[in-house]
Amino acid sequence: MSEINNPRAWVEKAEEDFVLARSALRRKKPLITGSCFHAQQCAEKYMKALLVSNKAGFPMTHDLLLLNNLCSSVGVFLEIEPKLLNMLTDFAVRTRYPGQEPTLHDAKEALEIAKSIRAFARRFLGI
Repeated sequence: MSEINNPRAWVEKAEEDFVLARSALRRKKPLITGSCFHAQQCAEKYMKALLVSNKAGFPMTHDLLLLNNLCSSVGVFLEIEPKLLNMLTDFAVRTRYPGQEPTLHDAKEALEIAKSIRAFARRFLGI
């Protein structure tokens, strides 16, 4: 099985992003943008693991709302508010450039959304 078609390979990558997102906020001086970025990446990779586990394809995208819709189309219902998915999606790119810096509150919310998706995916995948 190709690694890209292996849900566990996606989970391993997602877990690395989860650890990075959480660790970035636990620092004396939190790394807010890094935490937001890795929270988004964690959620994205867990959603892709869910799709792969259902033999569903997906485009190369960071759009969590699109990935959620694809999950729903194969019977995987995450039950996350679209506005939260859009907010988290925004951190895939916004955090890479100066200008619109997320706040500590944004980072904490992003991590909570990622935790929710992570918990659901891990239960669904039997991890």
